[in-house]
Amino acid sequence: MVQRLIKALIRTITNTFFRRVDVVGLENVPGDGPVIFAGNHPNALMDGWLLTARCGRWPLHFMCNAKLWRYPLLRRALDAMGAVPVYPRSEYGEAADNQRAFEKLYEVIEAGNCMGVFPEGISHAESQLTDLKTGTARIALEVSARGKANVVIVPAGLNYINRHRFRSQVLIEFGEPIVIDDDWVRRYRDDQEIAVQELTDDLAQALVEVTLNAPDWRTLRFAQAARRLYKPTKSRLTPKQYIELNKRFVGRYLQSQDDPELLAFRDAVEEYEAHLQLLGLKDYQLRKPVEFWPAFRRILFRGLRMLILLPLAIPGAILHLPVGWVAASVGERFSYEMDDVATLKVFATIALLPLIYVLIGFWVGSEFGWPWGVATVAGLTVSFSATIALLEAEAGLYWSARSLLKLARLREEVAELREQRALLVTNVRELVNRLSDPDVPRIFTDEDFSS
Repeated sequence: MVQRLIKALIRTITNTFFRRVDVVGLENVPGDGPVIFAGNHPNALMDGWLLTARCGRWPLHFMCNAKLWRYPLLRRALDAMGAVPVYPRSEYGEAADNQRAFEKLYEVIEAGNCMGVFPEGISHAESQLTDLKTGTARIALEVSARGKANVVIVPAGLNYINRHRFRSQVLIEFGEPIVIDDDWVRRYRDDQEIAVQELTDDLAQALVEVTLNAPDWRTLRFAQAARRLYKPTKSRLTPKQYIELNKRFVGRYLQSQDDPELLAFRDAVEEYEAHLQLLGLKDYQLRKPVEFWPAFRRILFRGLRMLILLPLAIPGAILHLPVGWVAASVGERFSYEMDDVATLKVFATIALLPLIYVLIGFWVGSEFGWPWGVATVAGLTVSFSATIALLEAEAGLYWSARSLLKLARLREEVAELREQRALLVTNVRELVNRLSDPDVPRIFTDEDFSS
């Protein structure tokens, strides 16, 4: 019962924080038997929650730092989820003894259960995977060598689009499984260290294939800008297409970065992006001329949507908006690392909202009867959903009006930037036609570009 509640809570959290969660490659996840889900680790605890909610298997056991068991409420939740405490040598020094932790993990896997692990060892905000630790490979090979279970490792790529932003998007991609078969067991028994390192290398390559990686953030930003310019105006990208296009642009740039035309194009793109930033504009605002009446209709529609949502959102707004402000402040100001901003925002919200709901429900129930207290809590929950929808409509209205005003005020600059953009669009499509692999299917057709 407790496990079901925890799983439902985790799924609710992820569906609330992210506007869209796409999952591809679920056919690579075995329906039964022991599985080790090995993922990249760019977003702290949010990575584990997403894997738990979307991997298709339950329960999913994780290794967690032993210091988390110091907190009574968190300890109960971790025990209910079947988490296993580990003692990092970097924190515990010579006192770090994880033999019992590994034995517990062996028991979990040999019983046919699943384990989630992040082989990078730490959550980080780098533009690419960091070196993998060998623990994942060592566990998979040791369990298989004991002869009680056939282990499968499934690489899991967590690809965030604006990972810290509330109501953003994420793509979870499960890659081809790595089966620890008799050949791997034989190699492990012949030479443990070599087999562990080779399996770690195979896992690293498998994770590269399901994640977006670039040698540095400047290169990644260039690839994203080129992708925006290349995309046909009327096409809408799914998270999978978004990540796939970025991968292709990064990969082809790294293979052709000595090409003089490509280097000149990169300089022109970075100059264009710098000009946009100086004027406070976004590339999407220049894709096509803004016609007043269609823009006005969009603003009017979003305004009407806000009016419809307002009566539902008002009752809880006095609670939800301050909680949202506190959660955002906690995430941005008290985060020691860039990768845990989203986690801190969620923790702050989880800590505050249920407590406030219970206190208000208790007060209403004691004053007017307990059915009214229950109804108040239910009403606040509905109002919370309406508040989220209202904030999204408000953001859309704000950016639409802001765009319209800026484009009207900066007509000459915008006209020059549109000409510059049109030239860049022509250049990027010519470069793609010349440098791309002809054997790789295109995401867009000639019809997409011509329309």
